[in-house]
Amino acid sequence: MKPLLELRGVIHVYVGDQGANLAVEGLDLSISRGQFISLVGPSGCGKTTVLSLLAGLLLPAKGEVLIDGETIRRPSAKIGYMLQQDYLFPWRSILDNATIGLELSGRKTAEGIAYVRSLLHELGLGEAESRMPYELSGGMRQRVALARTLATEPEVLLLDEPFSSLDLQIKLQLEDLVWKTLRSLGKTAVLVTHDLAEAAAMSDTVIVLARNPGRILTRFDMPEEMRAALPTEARRHPSFQHMYDLIWEKLESGHGKGEGADEIDKA
Repeated sequence: MKPLLELRGVIHVYVGDQGANLAVEGLDLSISRGQFISLVGPSGCGKTTVLSLLAGLLLPAKGEVLIDGETIRRPSAKIGYMLQQDYLFPWRSILDNATIGLELSGRKTAEGIAYVRSLLHELGLGEAESRMPYELSGGMRQRVALARTLATEPEVLLLDEPFSSLDLQIKLQLEDLVWKTLRSLGKTAVLVTHDLAEAAAMSDTVIVLARNPGRILTRFDMPEEMRAALPTEARRHPSFQHMYDLIWEKLESGHGKGEGADEIDKA
């Protein structure tokens, strides 16, 4: 099957006042349509750089980034990006915040608004569309951010630690909700997270990155029964702890080679 997303021999360099810094090197990765992939690794290993390359926000110094076989050279409507912060406009209602992507792309039609309303309903926000952001909890605001990201019907969602600022109970609820929503819509997702348990519970495949420069150390494909289960159920699966330990051990082995790396979250 032809991959939906590809990184082919990708190298990226940041250039600043202190000179050039090789951020990622030799990245080769294929992601199939409908897959949920997580990227984990120590701070500074290039996880967010990879998302920026996939989003078309950065162009690689060498190599190619492709979607559907076409080189990504700029941000595309095919790719949605959900950040750690919700960045809702405080002066706009929930519905108006969720439809801003349609507005900016000239697609804010009656049909488009109806689709966003259906998303808000599916995400448990059907009664909140006329409310303002300050009236919502952090978890509800992140659901609005998800609806806004899905409103333009992207094929791929890039998730940059979208649950990290939430309380544990809300975080687990949102993991289930996001996973279920993306599965029901047949979306492809790439999640960046420091939480290894989150990665193992939500993903089909976990990619472990090493740093200096960022590169793919290994990949772990989750057992089929875990992949088919909601994240809260996957956390209780008999194989969960074993997979978690494998990811942790590989992360430690690829990270402790005299690099002075920061502490990794074992959460």
